[in-house]
Amino acid sequence: MTTKTVYLDASVIVALFVDDPFSSRAKAFLESGDLSIVIADYATAEFASALARLVRMGELDVERARTACANLDAWMARSAQAAQITSADIKAAEGFLRRFDLNLRAPDSLHIAASRRLSAQLATFDEAMAASARALGVDVAVL
Repeated sequence: MTTKTVYLDASVIVALFVDDPFSSRAKAFLESGDLSIVIADYATAEFASALARLVRMGELDVERARTACANLDAWMARSAQAAQITSADIKAAEGFLRRFDLNLRAPDSLHIAASRRLSAQLATFDEAMAASARALGVDVAVL
């Protein structure tokens, strides 16, 4: 079996480290084959933002949020490749956003651009983002 490079967006990362409706699907996906996982710095920032929002809403306590962050850091150190969003990604994302036929937000366009640059399959639970990525020729994982 060939190793497949997969770029995880924040929706998948949150599901892996915080119990949510997508957690079992995210974990099953990671166990589904020989995957080389890539996570961008922007995705980890979005992960922290999502946890902060859950804390503010009272859906997650601070200690569990801190534990989730520590668990992500440890998991990435042993199981994932860290990538950085580049100025080329930002320029590509801007081009995607200027295609007004796509239903894209800036954060999603950055993930699509990075995934494309890295020749990685994009893993997301965001169906609108997945549709836009496919329209842009990016391979999307079915979760």
